[in-house]
Amino acid sequence: MLDNHLLFYGAFTGAGLLRNVPPDRYVFNYRASYAEETDAVVRYLVKVRRIRLDQIVVFAQQDGFGDAGYAGVAKAYRALGDNADPPQRLDYVRNTVDVQAAIDALRKRKAPPKAVVMVATYRAAAKFIEKTREQYPDMIYTNVSFVGSTALSDELTLLGPKFAAGVVVTQVVPAPDGFSSLALEYKKALGKYFPSERPDYVSFEGYIDAKILAEAIKRAGPGATVEKLVDSLEGIRDLDIGLGAPIAFGPAEHQGSHKIWGTELQADGKFAPIDLQ
Repeated sequence: MLDNHLLFYGAFTGAGLLRNVPPDRYVFNYRASYAEETDAVVRYLVKVRRIRLDQIVVFAQQDGFGDAGYAGVAKAYRALGDNADPPQRLDYVRNTVDVQAAIDALRKRKAPPKAVVMVATYRAAAKFIEKTREQYPDMIYTNVSFVGSTALSDELTLLGPKFAAGVVVTQVVPAPDGFSSLALEYKKALGKYFPSERPDYVSFEGYIDAKILAEAIKRAGPGATVEKLVDSLEGIRDLDIGLGAPIAFGPAEHQGSHKIWGTELQADGKFAPIDLQ
């Protein structure tokens, strides 16, 4: 891709692989990274929910996805606690829902945790919650946006209200069912072209990706080449598309947004916004 000078834009991932410093010329991201999401949620747990660092554990997929999320937790630990021990990591194998080893490690702790930061796919996350909720009824579960909020909600509400209520998911877009100009524009387009689909965070992110790229193509002008499009993206500064946070790129910044939104799953399967600050 890089050798062939092809643009790679708007991937549905927060992995560090696509966020090199300095950035790769032909790689651009809209969304905040997994590390930024987990860093934000640890700060929320400590500062808003008043949970100590030693009461937080990490449940993560055993691969680069899990590594990226764990790195964000470790960064928050270093910032919030002098000489804090690294957070305990409970792993599960990618492409499975075999969470038993993670649960066994959790149960061996001397003191039960009060929160678990999950960097997991929705089925593994739901299975972990299903198997631990009874023993840890007051534990706070969080996950990152890649989990797929609608899929996680559907999975947990099938298990029952007590499994869904209170689960926190960080997001890289605002609520798709909100009333901002961008959300209303997205829902209108979704209703027109995909009337059977309900609004959700994943397709809203795709819509935002496309809107930013369309702006870059427009600025690049007729007959734009890849090089002109890269220059056009790097020239975007403080672009207001209705997110509530401006989009900005540059030669040394190929990630358009660093904004994290907080949501909490309700017993009825719907997400409510929460303030992470």
